[in-house]
Amino acid sequence: MSKQEMEILDADGFIIIPDVFSDSAIDTMISVIGATDSSGPLFRKTNDLFAIRRFLQVVPGIQPLIFTECLAGIIAQLFGTGYFPVKSIYFDKPGQSNWFVAWHQDLTIAVAKKLAVEGYGPWTVKPDQYAVQPPIGILENNFTVRIHLDDTDEHNGALKVIPGSHRKGIYRPDSIDLALTPDVSCPVKKGGMMIMRPLLMHASGRSSNGHNRRVIHIEFSRHALAGGLQWAEQLPCFPVAEA
Repeated sequence: MSKQEMEILDADGFIIIPDVFSDSAIDTMISVIGATDSSGPLFRKTNDLFAIRRFLQVVPGIQPLIFTECLAGIIAQLFGTGYFPVKSIYFDKPGQSNWFVAWHQDLTIAVAKKLAVEGYGPWTVKPDQYAVQPPIGILENNFTVRIHLDDTDEHNGALKVIPGSHRKGIYRPDSIDLALTPDVSCPVKKGGMMIMRPLLMHASGRSSNGHNRRVIHIEFSRHALAGGLQWAEQLPCFPVAEA
């Protein structure tokens, strides 16, 4: 990674990196995902969306395909060492999907169980899923990697973001004036990835071109949580595949 790319990530809160994975590597990922039994409770299936929560755990065969030396090198250059995956989701947005995501920041983390800990809250509790807003320092230090399995643009749900919004702390989406802070679309080609900060304000629109948008979403941290809280999906270390 160049110094300029690192400066772009710091200033804008996101960066797009093309050609991280080859077409054949992406096709293998798609095949591994397609062979997974989708009847479990961590799978969500509707006409507008197919999603897998705790993706790295539910589809363990995907890990050596994702955690390559190339990805490890990119993360080390951009952020340093000591990071580990703490949350993973697979999204498949069908080509005719009417599903969209309104403007928001990613303000919660996934934890193993609910505990009353000062500085952590509010909570969202669903079956087998506990999410809590942590101290802002954790959110400011975390980052998300989005690996694209399809060509994605504004016509099939590419993210829209407000560059630099991650520097404003936590704020309400209804305070956004797009005339003063215009959004930009983030097209990513198959095999490329987008890296973003959780506090970056982002959204995505409905699909209009009939093309799928399949994305692997992985959140990383290097923080230990307070008061006995544990990350829901923490892998023991950054699991770089052997050459």
